[in-house]
Amino acid sequence: MNDWLPWLDRKGRFSSLRAATFALMLVPALWLAFDAWTNQLGSKPWTQAVHDTGTWAVRILVLTLAITPFRRIFDWPKLVGVRRMVGLFVMFYALAHLTLYCIDLAFDWGLIVSEIVKRFYLIVGFTALLGLIALGVTSTDAMIRRLGSANWQRLHNLVYVITGLGLLHFALQSKLDVTQPALMTGLYALLLVYRLMNRLKIPLDTPRLVLAALVTGLLTALCETAWYALTTGVSAWLVFQANFDAFTYGDITFLRPGHWVLLAGLAVALVRAVRAPAQRRPRRERARVPAEAGS
Repeated sequence: MNDWLPWLDRKGRFSSLRAATFALMLVPALWLAFDAWTNQLGSKPWTQAVHDTGTWAVRILVLTLAITPFRRIFDWPKLVGVRRMVGLFVMFYALAHLTLYCIDLAFDWGLIVSEIVKRFYLIVGFTALLGLIALGVTSTDAMIRRLGSANWQRLHNLVYVITGLGLLHFALQSKLDVTQPALMTGLYALLLVYRLMNRLKIPLDTPRLVLAALVTGLLTALCETAWYALTTGVSAWLVFQANFDAFTYGDITFLRPGHWVLLAGLAVALVRAVRAPAQRRPRRERARVPAEAGS
């Protein structure tokens, strides 16, 4: 049973990090259940529940991709221990998203299939869901041994494509207001920048993290501007100018996705500055210390 208890680590010991993560991952489901019980889901409760579970699936998916970069940036190796759990919760909320969609259509399978086939955003979302299921099913140690570590890694690298599909589905179904999809896309881009910096051996120090935040925040604002300009015909300049309203009026309610991505990146840089990992001495030097001390 120890292998199935989410609050225990691989050695069967209680882990406060795993327990807290498990509890936090359950909060959206409990919140949604409370809103449903108290009739706070509006005039179309099933439709609202479909949207809420889909939104949380995307949010947690982006959070999953943040675990590895944060482990490196904050020098926090224990974070890896919750990555699989968080990833499985993404699949859980995505499957709940599909299940509630089927309930909303009264399990009319003919209608459900026809809706998915004829609507591009549903094809994109369903493809992303199939990818999440494939990743979830193969996330066990047994599947890693069966597939081999190299094949398993290649399969799970598809998470980047799956995330892109999920974000596209999120944006397309949001229609006019793409604030949330733009924010999630910007955060996803920030995480990709962190991974690229690591791949290129660029130090993840505070100044470079600040620069990454500035660049990604600007790119998020430009992408949001392009989306509205291309899909609604609104003047691109007016949309981009809206990003300066927060400074003009000094009101937090005017913050756009680009601002939040910038603030998130700056927060990471600040935590890095406070929690800067100590420079480790080379292994050979550490090995000589006891001998020198005893001589």
